[in-house]
Amino acid sequence: MDWRTFAEQMADLARGLLAQDSVGATLERITDCATRLVPGCDAAGILLLDAKGAQTLAPTERLVIDSDRLQERLRQGPCYDAARVQGGERVFRITDFRADHPRWPAYVSRARELGIGSMMGFLLYTEGEDLGALDLYSRHPGAFDEASETAGWLLASHAAVAFSAARTHAQMEQAVATRHVIGEAMGILMGTHGLTEDQAFGVLRRYSQEHNVKLREVARRVCEGGGPPA
Repeated sequence: MDWRTFAEQMADLARGLLAQDSVGATLERITDCATRLVPGCDAAGILLLDAKGAQTLAPTERLVIDSDRLQERLRQGPCYDAARVQGGERVFRITDFRADHPRWPAYVSRARELGIGSMMGFLLYTEGEDLGALDLYSRHPGAFDEASETAGWLLASHAAVAFSAARTHAQMEQAVATRHVIGEAMGILMGTHGLTEDQAFGVLRRYSQEHNVKLREVARRVCEGGGPPA
């Protein structure tokens, strides 16, 4: 492993991640780089667990999706554990899928049928924020060694920061867009019905609460219809 070259590639990656224009593009850049920068890696993806269940983000191959679905169905597996366990291990590795594994016996035996030879999972986290797990797969047993694990961990560290920053930026953009559409709707109500700013906002809020519709959606209906939400 030429660590100097790897460091240069990671520096280029860090700059490239910050230049992406969406969360999805950021994650796709991360998983694509994993297959090129981590020795032995044939496929990669990010597993996210939330209230909706497991989500596979930016998979480079179908193999990643099938593995994540298997882990979710069995509720076991290295990347599933990395994504859900808080304060636990941050790196998982299965060296050889030809052998039984005491920790994830059901997953390993079934994943072998998917053509997985070895894999690693890295928790993506920043201070006080767990973001999921970066999954790295190889079709060959014994493909990942200590150098692969170190490279994967460094990539995961960069990925976590970039993922968090991209998500924060997207949330800020959404907040600005929401504020804009609400302001536009209030202006319509004020101009059409002679309401004050507080009264116009009150109309939107009451409709939102009474009909269990998000405030942004209520405002959008007003903007499209030119009057109070129907």
